Amino acid sequence: MQHDNEQMLLVLSSCPDQDCAERLATLLLQQQLAACVQILPGLTSMYVWEQKLCQESECLLVIKTVTANWIRLEVTLRQQHPYDVAEIVAIEANAVSQPYQQWLLQTMHMSL
Repeated sequence: MQHDNEQMLLVLSSCPDQDCAERLATLLLQQQLAACVQILPGLTSMYVWEQKLCQESECLLVIKTVTANWIRLEVTLRQQHPYDVAEIVAIEANAVSQPYQQWLLQTMHMSL
């Protein structure tokens, strides 16, 4: 049976460029706050900021972690992210294949 603190989370966070995305991904992996971080380049984000319509090229981080890491991961991203208001959105993964869940949990307890 899976404990609540072992629930898999997918955390999304957009970054201004590949260098920032790689820096943040490396940091999260080194601090064992994530088991895997995918970087999706070439996104176009459209949003409203300070009452203006904005359009920017960005990269998206898809971070695989567990709920036990959520608070530390969020704090780390907020402290290290270059945006004033960073996108940090967690989605609970309600259905995960057992082999992937086992890999995720084993990876979260390894040190680099």
